[in-house]
Amino acid sequence: MTIHDEHPFLPPEGERSAVRRLRGRWPAGVAVVTTGEGRSRVGLTVSSLIVVDGDPGVVLMMLDPLSDLAESLTAGTACVVNVLGPGQGELAEVFAGQAPAPGGMFTIGQWRDGSHGPELGGAAAVARGRVSQVADRETGWSVRHEVELASVDLTDLAALRHERGTYR
Repeated sequence: MTIHDEHPFLPPEGERSAVRRLRGRWPAGVAVVTTGEGRSRVGLTVSSLIVVDGDPGVVLMMLDPLSDLAESLTAGTACVVNVLGPGQGELAEVFAGQAPAPGGMFTIGQWRDGSHGPELGGAAAVARGRVSQVADRETGWSVRHEVELASVDLTDLAALRHERGTYR
């Protein structure tokens, strides 16, 4: 086996997507969105989301339509937006499918089944809600899911953010 300094799957610089590179330079908060309970829990790391103030407040999420989470989040489904905090980068990698999780994703971190789905202990914030709308077409390579918020718990922890391939 040979170890290389460069990433083996990274396209040459001239062939890289400018839009993807722009997104990588845009600092984004990192959340693990979850639904289900017990053995039917599902979760995914999501940084393509927008929080919209109002009555009720809304979270708009862009999800990979082929992900288990997108398939599980139909209109009326309860879910939780767990905003990650300091030191939770490894957990983000696990739920993004980029790091191994022997025993399953929900063995990483401290999880409890809450009223709307799995809630992460030590999260910077926990927002609970229900999917009010799923777009009927893709935007780019994603599908928009709109979640009406029922409750939000905040802490004084700074939110984990992702920028240019690293967590800060």
